[in-house]
Amino acid sequence: MRRNLLAIDAGQTEVKVRFSGQDLAFPGVRADLDLLGQVAEIVMQVKRQVDCPDELAVGAAALPRATAQDAEVLLQLCWSAGVRRVWLTPDSVTSYLGAVGREYGVVVAVGTGAVTLGVGASALARVDGWGHLMGDAGSGHWIGREALDAALRALDGRGPATALSEVVDRLFPRLDEAYVHLLSHPDRVRLVASLARDVAAAAPSDPVATAILQRAGEEIAHSAATAVERIGHAHHRNPLICLIGGVVREGPVRTACVAALRAQWPGYIPFVPRGDALSGTAQLHRIPSDHPLAAHVAVAGTVLRA
Repeated sequence: MRRNLLAIDAGQTEVKVRFSGQDLAFPGVRADLDLLGQVAEIVMQVKRQVDCPDELAVGAAALPRATAQDAEVLLQLCWSAGVRRVWLTPDSVTSYLGAVGREYGVVVAVGTGAVTLGVGASALARVDGWGHLMGDAGSGHWIGREALDAALRALDGRGPATALSEVVDRLFPRLDEAYVHLLSHPDRVRLVASLARDVAAAAPSDPVATAILQRAGEEIAHSAATAVERIGHAHHRNPLICLIGGVVREGPVRTACVAALRAQWPGYIPFVPRGDALSGTAQLHRIPSDHPLAAHVAVAGTVLRA
């Protein structure tokens, strides 16, 4: 890693920072607030703790694409901190780089949100990652949202009784008013996603929770298989598919996902990730200009020392 490069993995659950061999952590970014402003504030906080960086690389959630204008705005916001060059890209790109480097294949990143990126020699496929309102199927937020739905169906009599009702009751003592409290909560995305842990805890003895986790794994597998098809690797006996993120690190969601993928590719073996999104962020400056990912990294500022 370049000595004066500040790498930031700006996730919704947590923001991870690396500079001069030191790792720091901050609360996750919020999708309902200005993303670049939040990143700039983190840079200012880092500046107060470590030496001044002159280069900044950022992989960010809630950023469908990075434009040259975005990179320029971030550079200006961080100029007073000493930053003179910026690389900016969605976290799907940095997750990919960290997990498999420059190889061709598919990386599925599933945490609070979910996004899949497939990279082939002549094709690049982004699948989902459309945010908690419209997508992120199989993600922590999706699982939490399904738990809320199950509890409300049980309350109405539209669905079976479930232990998830007790879980939701702990958050919202008046379940019939839960939607009002949720809409007014300043960090409702993370609040809903936090229920995913409770769903996993309830699953061994609750069929409703078990079914939610099964569907989550199947949704993630569907996104992965779609990306494999779009990059032209569907004919491979064991396509490179790497599953990363807390939701698919272990447990029933990962098991269901792998089973669904093996139903399509019996020889499938999950690719073991080489690193995380933060390590991928630190590699942004090394992407060759002819690599398919290069077009998805926005750059601003002056070329500095190697």
